[in-house]
Amino acid sequence: MTTPPSTVPLWARFEHRLRSDVWYENPPQDASLAVTFTAPSGTRHVVDAFWDGGAMWAVRFCPGETGEWTYATDCSDASNGSLHAVKGTFRCTPAAGTSRFEAHGPVRASDDRRHLAHADGTPFFWLADTAWNGPLLSTDAEWDHYLHIRAAQRFTAVQWVATHWRASPGGDRNGATAFDGVERIHISPSFFRRLDGKVDAVNRAGLVAAPVMLWENSEDSAFPDSNPGHTLPEDQAILLGRYMLARWGANAVVWILMGDWRYQPHNAERWRRIGRGIFAGRPHGPVATHVRSRVFLADEFRDEEWLDVVGYQTGHSDEESFLHWIHSGDIARDWEKGRARVIMNLEPNYEDHISRHSANRFDAYAVRRACYWSLLNAPTAGVTYGAHGVWGWDDGTRPPVDHPHTGIPRHWRDALHLPGGAQMAHLADLFTSIEWWRLRPAPGLLAAQPGEASARRHISASMTRAGDLAVVYSPGGAAVHLRAAA
Repeated sequence: MTTPPSTVPLWARFEHRLRSDVWYENPPQDASLAVTFTAPSGTRHVVDAFWDGGAMWAVRFCPGETGEWTYATDCSDASNGSLHAVKGTFRCTPAAGTSRFEAHGPVRASDDRRHLAHADGTPFFWLADTAWNGPLLSTDAEWDHYLHIRAAQRFTAVQWVATHWRASPGGDRNGATAFDGVERIHISPSFFRRLDGKVDAVNRAGLVAAPVMLWENSEDSAFPDSNPGHTLPEDQAILLGRYMLARWGANAVVWILMGDWRYQPHNAERWRRIGRGIFAGRPHGPVATHVRSRVFLADEFRDEEWLDVVGYQTGHSDEESFLHWIHSGDIARDWEKGRARVIMNLEPNYEDHISRHSANRFDAYAVRRACYWSLLNAPTAGVTYGAHGVWGWDDGTRPPVDHPHTGIPRHWRDALHLPGGAQMAHLADLFTSIEWWRLRPAPGLLAAQPGEASARRHISASMTRAGDLAVVYSPGGAAVHLRAAA
């Protein structure tokens, strides 16, 4: 057992490491360790500890109240006195530091559940970049360079994949995978220990880490068995997900439960059970979905308490029906139905990626258009950008792994400076200069809608309920005609 800290600043990470006197052949399968943290107010928070290799276990926790905290462990093996009924205290001091998360805390769903906010209520504008393979394949120096550039471009989050998957079936840059096996997996602590540093670096740069826990889509994949969301049985998917939650739950994180889920009505219940199994009864950051293109999960997850963000994908096509779906499809029609949730496009078309229909590469204009449409088709919360070359952490010599028809990308270092990515700073400047979280779609503002003749010319409009602020986006700068009453 190591000596835990006696004081921890508000919203910082408390970590306590314990050494087990009992040897387990497969610790995450053979034993579980829960820790109950009791706040000064009396509120209790139960978090899982995680096995960190050998005889070591660790618990991480982010306190949300100042004052004296107590904690007590509960091991499934009550005879293991080194892990069971271990008690302690620590004092949570006022917030220290000036960084985004030190000053305002991690992110959560806002009180109205329409956008994200920091723990102290400060609205958080989601402008994510897509670096699916970044933490897996980068060196520490490369990752720091990447984060420096994206932070300067006003990005606030990074989406990435937390295990081996179809575009990195061999695992990380060292050839290590997150786990071995299928029916009874062996989790690799060293694999996740390496990613600890990448997650911490994301937060130090002032960005939210958004890991995909269980990539699912294996359609047309040469490596279908590399995708844990497709391969693992439910109990093992839950075990793996809870391990990640225990490991990074004290960081500023938004969890993407499934990656590229190929939605079918018959398999929705499987993902509902997995979501409950990972998150129910445990404190956690916001949880999001990530599905195949043109799917809006308004009904299937309506009553799931653990879900905060309905993430959707508009995909990589410039065909008219795909463009129409972004601004006038299910999202625009149905966002008010059911329980309020944060709604965001987590995968518009990637810049420099080949369109699946025209075979043209998406340019900066196409990227901006998709992003602005996505910000105004539902209550404004944020949007994700992607650059071909960055998402696969590519070297520019061949198409991304298992994605042969997307085109040979630029080297990731060059793709970081594609014009659309740099221009996201202007998008961020615009929205963060106004009270963007009050905006709601307001198509009635427009006296004329060019989008009725062509989806490419659609003008989007949003306005506050009070009518004191409006944002109108016109692709290409076409004239906007508003109703006289507006």
